[in-house]
Formats: sequence, structure tokens, C-alpha cells
Amino acid sequence: MDSVDLEVLKRSAEWLDAGRRVLLVTVVKTWGSSPRPEGAMLAVRDDGLVVGSVSGGCIEDDLIDRTRRLGMNQTAAETVTYGVSADEARRFGLPCGGTLQLAVEPLTKESGIRALLREIEAGHLVARRLDFLTGEATLHPARASDGLAFDGATLTTIHGPRYRMLVIGASQLSKYLAQIAVGLDYQVTICDPREEYTETWDIPGVTLVRTMPDDTAKAMRLDERCAVVALTHDPKLDDLALMEALKSPAFYVGALGSRANNDKRRVRLTEFDLTEAQIARLHGPIGLFIGSRTPPEIAISILAEITAVKNGVALPESASIAAAKARVASAACATL
Repeated sequence: MDSVDLEVLKRSAEWLDAGRRVLLVTVVKTWGSSPRPEGAMLAVRDDGLVVGSVSGGCIEDDLIDRTRRLGMNQTAAETVTYGVSADEARRFGLPCGGTLQLAVEPLTKESGIRALLREIEAGHLVARRLDFLTGEATLHPARASDGLAFDGATLTTIHGPRYRMLVIGASQLSKYLAQIAVGLDYQVTICDPREEYTETWDIPGVTLVRTMPDDTAKAMRLDERCAVVALTHDPKLDDLALMEALKSPAFYVGALGSRANNDKRRVRLTEFDLTEAQIARLHGPIGLFIGSRTPPEIAISILAEITAVKNGVALPESASIAAAKARVASAACATL
């Protein structure tokens, strides 16, 4: 689930504990263009305070206004649709005449928000099923491939970490990469057996292991919702992880380094039991060319490429680090 939506659940639980009334609003269906996807959430407190987002802001404004004018007397879940007409689309700021259907649920003790948060914090992927008639919500194990479902009577939403990321190396770059990746809803594991790097590791919400990279990759049972990023520049560590990752269904496998170093790495990988097709899956040099120089900029560059691959976006060759550096080198030679 989106980390923004996790914040919605946390704040909702806090408001309920404080004795406030809360509406949980979930996007259940979209038509046309939509600023937020199905499953996006917003919580509205009885005084109009909100957290989260279901649109570009105009629908939130309308929900706040209704709450402040009419109060929060709703006792049963209901659906609300915005943007059916072109006039409403303009009024509520929906792009290209888009339409949103929202589930509006008054939260109670039977809503089980605290229990849901405990499951998420334990790293479990769970399905929450809301009965619109009774208002009762139940939790069930879910699979990464599951998605939101709504038939008018029961709303099923999926919560918990859908994607995992294994990062080899506990460097300064790894810290920025991990921090941003957590915000992008990855369950991040940092692997580095070198004590001199791990003793000062202090990033909350990230798992740190000191096992060997190949053992870690095997133990994680990498699947098609995993990304593996090797950042140590040490072949003894990076290559071990890459060897296992490239044989797995992981959707992204990449390694930091220059074009020359990555060419040498690919040659070394041929010495393992890897096919040419598996080695060809390796991204390197990793990242998109955005002129990045500092660790935070490089982290953004790497995660931009990973995000594009995850979302099935075909990037032009000119956007790659390797192509950009080749252009720079060619231009330098031309001026000689």
C-alpha cells in the first residue's frame, strides 16, 4: 500500500482513540483520468481536519465543507460519485472529465483499524473486507497480486508491503536510497557483512542484516515484486548477490559502477551458472541521467529507473547513464 495511505490509517486510529468521529474515504472506482488510483484513502475528522488524498484537492475541499456544514451523522457506509457531468468535473477539478466513485465509511471499534495496523507493522500483506450493511470489517491473508474489489455490498482493500528491495551495502548512498524507497512503499533490507559500515546504521523502518549477500538473496526468496540493488563496488559482495538475483524473477536487478566496471562485471558473471539472457537482465550503470552528483541525487536517479521498470514504462536509450556518458565522451573527443 502507499505510504501516504498508511499515514491515513495511523492518524485515523489516533483520532478514534481520542474519542473523535472519523470518516474513512476510499477510491473504489475511476473512469477516465484520475489523480489518485483505486485504493487511495482519505480520513476526515469531525471538525473537518483531513489526512490523505483522493483527488487533486477539490473533492477534499467538498468533503471538508460538507462535514463542517452538516456534521458527521453518518452511521453506515455509502458510496459517493464525483464528476458524472462535465460541469461537475470542472467544479471538482477532475482532469479530462474523469469520474471517481468513493466509499465513505464511518469508523467504529468494529472497523478494526488498530488490528489492521498491527498486521501491517508485522510486515504482513492483508485483505480488509468491509460489510457495507453491518459495518463490520474482517482481516484475511492476501497475495501481492490481489487488488481492490467492490461489488456494492462488500469492499475488499489490500494493505501492507507489496514490494521488497534488497540493497547490498550500508553506505551513505544506501541510507538515502532506503529512506526514499520506504516512502515509495518498499520493504527494504540492507545487507552488509562489514562491521565498519553497519555499526553506524541508523535508518528506522529498514531491516539491516550482516549475512553474506548470496545467502540473504536466497533467504528472501526473491519474487517478481522484488528489486535488488548492489552498491558496494566490491565484487566479492556485489557479484554474489547479483548471481542469485539474476536467476530469480526479481523485476529489477542493478549494480552501481562505471560502464567499464559493469562490462567487467558481466564478464565475471559468465563464470557462474548464468545464461546470457539472465546476465542481460542486469541494469548497469544504474539510474537515469539527471546530472546527479550527490548521494541524494544519485538515489533519486536510481529509484526513478526502478519505478519506470516497475510501472512497465519503456525508457529511451538516451535516458540511461551509459548512453549519456557515451555522448559526453564523444563530445569531448570531437573538441580535441
